[in-house]
Amino acid sequence: MPANYPIQDSSGRQFKTLRVSLTAVCNMACVYCVTPGAIHTPSAEKVLTVEEYLSIIKNIHSQVGLKTIRLTGGEPLLFKELPVLIKGIKALGITDIKLTTNGLKLLSVLDALVEAGLTSINISLDALDPAVFRNITKNQDLRAVLDGIEAARHKGIAIKINTVVLRGVNDHQIIPLLEYASARNIPIRFLELMKMGYLHYNESDYFFGMDDIVEKISSVTSVAKMDRAPSNTATYWQTSKGMVFGVIANESEPFCSDCNRLRLDSYGKIYGCISASEGIQIKHQSAEQLSFSLQNALAQKQEYFTGSEISMKHLGG
Repeated sequence: MPANYPIQDSSGRQFKTLRVSLTAVCNMACVYCVTPGAIHTPSAEKVLTVEEYLSIIKNIHSQVGLKTIRLTGGEPLLFKELPVLIKGIKALGITDIKLTTNGLKLLSVLDALVEAGLTSINISLDALDPAVFRNITKNQDLRAVLDGIEAARHKGIAIKINTVVLRGVNDHQIIPLLEYASARNIPIRFLELMKMGYLHYNESDYFFGMDDIVEKISSVTSVAKMDRAPSNTATYWQTSKGMVFGVIANESEPFCSDCNRLRLDSYGKIYGCISASEGIQIKHQSAEQLSFSLQNALAQKQEYFTGSEISMKHLGG
């Protein structure tokens, strides 16, 4: 049973969402995640087993009363026992189970994931133009991603599209992507480039901020800002054409003040903040030790996003 006295920080923030990175390996090499010029060679990585993940999740849930699990990576669809893990999480009484994926392998595993208990999917799609897609992801299989989106849509599972906007690279894709998503009644969120990994100490000419995104869309239709729901990562706008889009603006308009997320990496370390420089190992901890570690993780929480040297593929995108 969840603890009667939820663990919280001095600002009253609690952990209700656990983002679980299943692997740091990815079958793409996106320019905002992988250092330019680096040789992209996905290799074997010793990650937690299904049993270890479930044990950790169960112990955290017993202390904080988790409401949502988001499975991510790296690329979580490379975790071969994903359906088994989802079933196990659902058996713990956590029924809001979400996935963030690049969508390359989604079509082949979708039925098994939905049957296991998956409730929603966020799919990364940074371009509709094949050449732009290839330039960003270093992968040529845009069609596989689009087919995965269509399959998920027809399956009836809730889906969202995530687009990282890069100045001079795919900012001209904002309108086509918004129209694509709107035509299919799929929510789309445009993400500001984050200072994570190799970008942490580097000023990037790629940065295309929230105001730039809204201005780009405003050039073709009027927009009205909507109220942001508590702990929501995105701020939403509605256009005069009835289209709705969100912007996740970690740099321009961070949501740190009501963040309720805890992160677990594939080695068994937890992070209380995306800006944390290192995690806390909890793989073999007792309940008492875990309680202490969760309090320490809360102490990592910052009032403003500062970024981290740790890549998003390790922390969980």
